[in-house]
Amino acid sequence: MIENTKSTDEISDETPDNDLKNRRIRSFVLRQGRLTKGQAHALETVWPQFGIEYAEKLLDLNQVFGRDDFLIKPRKKVLEIGFGMGESTAKIAQTLSDNDFVAVEVHTPGVGSLLKLIEESNIQNIRVIQHDVVEVLQHMIADNSLDGVHIFFPDPWHKKRHHKRRLIQAEFLKLVCTKLKVGAYIHVATDWQEYAEWVLEALKAEPQLQNTATDLTHEYAEKPSYRPLTKFENRGIKLGHGVWDLVFTRV
Repeated sequence: MIENTKSTDEISDETPDNDLKNRRIRSFVLRQGRLTKGQAHALETVWPQFGIEYAEKLLDLNQVFGRDDFLIKPRKKVLEIGFGMGESTAKIAQTLSDNDFVAVEVHTPGVGSLLKLIEESNIQNIRVIQHDVVEVLQHMIADNSLDGVHIFFPDPWHKKRHHKRRLIQAEFLKLVCTKLKVGAYIHVATDWQEYAEWVLEALKAEPQLQNTATDLTHEYAEKPSYRPLTKFENRGIKLGHGVWDLVFTRV
């Protein structure tokens, strides 16, 4: 079990934009945090069954979830990127109980929190990887194997000079597209309007993705029913703040 994940890679403005191998796209902002007793207990006791150690080896997702009847009853495989403390991921997995979810996060308290929720609610359709998602996609997820990708409330890096630290950019989207089946979707939600605009332009610029929004004036999607409202989102809506959902499909 990884107790902490820390990137020592520096991002240079001089590194070519199209070189994923040499220029590390950061999928997270490292946050230090204390573990609660419940989170620490879950890391010790729940991780062995529901955690997946990072390795440079492709996963057999059906085997990971113990699906012997996957040809008779195929189940959709969805990647949850940067799940935070795991509340939304746990609720989505319960709502979409016919899907299997691979949840990737680097923040140790968040991993412990999700594992605790898995145990408390007896959730069987989640597996957790604690590692940088770019390397997970590159080395662990097979091409054309995912039915969906969720990226909810990513760190915005909203300042112009931080543009290369944004996860959702051209190189990353090209990588994601290689892992998505044709017809699969990517769903991004953010409560930063300027970042939503950046994400929208990045998604529109990828020729393998098509917007599902019915309102082409604003080009944002209605909130899908499976995405729960977080307590912060509920509070923000009452204060007049918004959340922007973007849902694109692989063509």
